[in-house]
Amino acid sequence: MIDLIQTILAFILALGILVTIHEFGHYWVARKCNVKILRFSIGFGRPLWQRKFSEDDSEFVIAAIPLGGYVKMLDEGEGSVPAAERHRAFNNKTLKERFAIVFAGPLFNFIFAVLAYWLVYIIGITGLKPVVGEVADASMAMHAGFESGDEIMEIDGQKTATWNSVMDLLIAKVIEGERAYVNVRDVYGHERLVDIDLGTISIDEMAEGNLLRLLGIEPERPVIPATIGKVLNNGVAERAGLAPGDRIMAVDDAPVTGWGHWVEIIRASPNLPLSVTINRNDEIKNIVLTPAEKTAENGRIIGYIGVGLAVDFKAASLQDDNAGGRTLVAVEAFPVHVALVKGLGKTVEMSFMTLRILGKMITGQVSVKNLSGPIRIAHYAGQTAQLGIVAFLSFLAIVSISLGVLNLLPIPLLDGGHLFYYLIEFFKGSPVSEAVQSACQRVGIVLLFGLMSLAVYNDVLQLVK
Repeated sequence: MIDLIQTILAFILALGILVTIHEFGHYWVARKCNVKILRFSIGFGRPLWQRKFSEDDSEFVIAAIPLGGYVKMLDEGEGSVPAAERHRAFNNKTLKERFAIVFAGPLFNFIFAVLAYWLVYIIGITGLKPVVGEVADASMAMHAGFESGDEIMEIDGQKTATWNSVMDLLIAKVIEGERAYVNVRDVYGHERLVDIDLGTISIDEMAEGNLLRLLGIEPERPVIPATIGKVLNNGVAERAGLAPGDRIMAVDDAPVTGWGHWVEIIRASPNLPLSVTINRNDEIKNIVLTPAEKTAENGRIIGYIGVGLAVDFKAASLQDDNAGGRTLVAVEAFPVHVALVKGLGKTVEMSFMTLRILGKMITGQVSVKNLSGPIRIAHYAGQTAQLGIVAFLSFLAIVSISLGVLNLLPIPLLDGGHLFYYLIEFFKGSPVSEAVQSACQRVGIVLLFGLMSLAVYNDVLQLVK
């Protein structure tokens, strides 16, 4: 129940931020073009909060259904306008001004993404260094020449400080169907180039499973002591008597080798009573707990007790003998000006990647089952919010880019549809007729309803798997 509430709140917060940014783009440029604003609404339906501000008495609203928003402007196409205010009506503005007002919404989504990534790169992305643990027999990685203990230094000349940056580059290569040229350093410090063909992996395969597993690579992970960092209120762990600082020594008299081992035991034991031996302030205690059950992303029922691990990853001091004593944790952070450039580059890269995936969906190269709807977006919002500010900002940036790209598609009712009308008007010399726009709107409603229905169907299908 607590997880569900956190997920809902994170989803509302994320959507509220992104919708506000988008609509503020329209609002701000409209004001600069001297268009009268009648209403600025976040959400649809019954108003939960409303106030009037500014000399125009513009109404600002937060509504009950948080799945979008709108800016209502003075417009002769939507009702009578007093003669004294006709110069402030949207329809009476120049083509350039109307284009700018409509384009501003998606543009502000892209600007927000740049700023979000900028903050992410300033704060720093903490993660495991890309050290290869095991290489599966007869796998793509083995045939390409990867070996246990290799550290991935660069991919196609781009440095890879963490597995996060490795995955970003590999995913882009899979989408493009290209080869990746990987510079690796072995445990003796010798570097060599490994060439792996990622064109043999489909986007659908990548979306269904772990890309590294498809390649046959298991990352090297540090052995982290099974020490409890946090305990959720009224969860299984708290009710059983676990507390922050407790170190798990054994379960059913079998030694626990580390946090990963402890997690595996809990996940494999839904509704099964476990006898747990703990070390609390150098005093050995025994407790009994029974993990609750919950459904994982793959539909499997797993155990869950409501505890978390607290490790100072910023110290980056974890080492592993199997990795030659190398530090396995890295923080990828940059100075303010470099972070801004990287944020801009990341936004451009993700925008084109989104367009390429949409193009492949249209041509049938990628299954539409990868289209996510509000349920899965809410799930990701909840997950990233629990992981911290960096993960949540990255999530907001990706969704903001998606909103920007989707809104620029030439589909009636979307901003891109209006921009397409203005493009026709530019070459034609006169606006697109009301009859044509009305017919296109009906087509747009059918298209958008169909896309939303498909996305929700995919979400539900994932839930019942």
